[in-house]
Amino acid sequence: MIFRLNSSSGHPLYLQLMEQVRHAVETGVLQDGDQMPGIRTLAEELVISHNTVAKAYTELEHEGLLELRHGSGAFISAPQGARSRAAKLVEAQARVGEVVGELRGDGFSAEEIRRLFESQLMHAKQTVRRS
Repeated sequence: MIFRLNSSSGHPLYLQLMEQVRHAVETGVLQDGDQMPGIRTLAEELVISHNTVAKAYTELEHEGLLELRHGSGAFISAPQGARSRAAKLVEAQARVGEVVGELRGDGFSAEEIRRLFESQLMHAKQTVRRS
């Protein structure tokens, strides 16, 4: 199963599912035309309410990432730029890996590195808000 939800994160489950579907499309795990699991099937696998999956699927349909076909299921409807985005994500992952490797080599713990990344992300988020 490619989706894993964390009920104790405080982040709504349907949003977690939406983010994971988006990420799977961006990284090429899910591609245009791929069929998603049925709502009830996915709800049972994730041990969540089928209403939660239905809400995520409906929202993804509104975004244009899913096509819901009555009686047939849900299918990925990946935008044209998704493949180039996947390539950028692979490159970015390699760059992050290099930075993490360098920091580990400098003696930083995984927790310290995580806090450094989170701090930079928060700073970037605040900078964008001010602009």
